[in-house]
Amino acid sequence: MGHWWHDNIAEPGKVPLLLALAAFVLTFAITRTITRMIRAGKGPFGNITPGGVHIHHVVPGVVLSVVGGFGAVASGRHGVAAGVFAVIFGVGAGLVLDEFALILHLDDVYWTEEGRQSVEVVVLTASLVLLVLAGFSPLGVDDVDDEEEQGRLGLIATYVINFCFVLIALFKGKLRMAVLGTLVPFVALIGAIRLARPTSLWARRFYRHRHRARSRAMLRAYHHDVRWAGPRRKFQDLIGGAPDRVPLPPGRKS
Repeated sequence: MGHWWHDNIAEPGKVPLLLALAAFVLTFAITRTITRMIRAGKGPFGNITPGGVHIHHVVPGVVLSVVGGFGAVASGRHGVAAGVFAVIFGVGAGLVLDEFALILHLDDVYWTEEGRQSVEVVVLTASLVLLVLAGFSPLGVDDVDDEEEQGRLGLIATYVINFCFVLIALFKGKLRMAVLGTLVPFVALIGAIRLARPTSLWARRFYRHRHRARSRAMLRAYHHDVRWAGPRRKFQDLIGGAPDRVPLPPGRKS
């Protein structure tokens, strides 16, 4: 374990990345817990409103991200300073992305359906960073024998091929499958060979004059969304809390 840690985490300079990821996830979890308590009227917490202005936590998040980011660039990838600034950046990024939907819509949509986008962005960001962290570095490692070097070169070739599948999946509008495909190559391959989503760049480019393919893509996307909408919403609610229910107009039932 010590040898693996040194070769793939310590020597390539991934310790700050690990600290930033831990701070990012922990900050998001704590922030969501506090905001859910404020929403339920429990605990000693409350909104910060000096002078009647609601200060969203994205504001200190931006400040911490800037300080941590510039500090990390200045301190490099090794040493105590690099770790400290990585933690500062992770905390700031967690605060900022927790209110990603607010930044996107320029409106306080934290507890609305649009607010679910913040949870999706946080999960995708954490997944991507975890993939970078968990996969051992094929480059930048010293003192390896010929057999291990050949293995790392083979891994690089696998990364390149799989990256092509990931790009195709992205162009086909399959973001989640592309992210998962960075870890599981067969997932990216499946996303690359299946029909594109009807609103994707791939569909607009290659299905423009293929009416049958466009119709099949629309039907498959509809069935996919219907099948997975419920489980996805439950997962988002589990992490970030359920959004507010919008009152229906008089005479209508849910």
